[in-house]
Amino acid sequence: MALARLVLASGRSVDLAELRFTSTYGDLPAGYPCKPVNDLRIARLVRAAERARPGTPVHLVPPAREYPDQYAGGLGPVEVLPAVACLGTFQSTALDPARDPVAYRSRLVVVWFQATPRLPSGCDAEPALRDLDWAALARDARTAS
Repeated sequence: MALARLVLASGRSVDLAELRFTSTYGDLPAGYPCKPVNDLRIARLVRAAERARPGTPVHLVPPAREYPDQYAGGLGPVEVLPAVACLGTFQSTALDPARDPVAYRSRLVVVWFQATPRLPSGCDAEPALRDLDWAALARDARTAS
């Protein structure tokens, strides 16, 4: 059973099978949020997604970056990402209509950021999630039997 169902802008329905929330800056050891720190954080999240679901494609939704008027330290200006980092596994019907719909599903792992820890669902998900090009990003895989 899916955690939620999203309807993409293309009209395709995708099911959210697994979701992990983490605080974007909960493990920031020292310093301040800035581009180098954020880029490292994003790269780590993408690697974690690749390790969590080997063989499933991973897509990063580029996060919004804000630049508050604060003192810039040695690493450059303060740059803030949304507060919640999300790693979700989505699935839908097979991309190839010739495949057995019981034996195959299309899958995609998505990394995105959002302001609050809320479950995306229906047409009320982040716009970048609804705009996923499923046909270009997802891959068909045999379901576990």
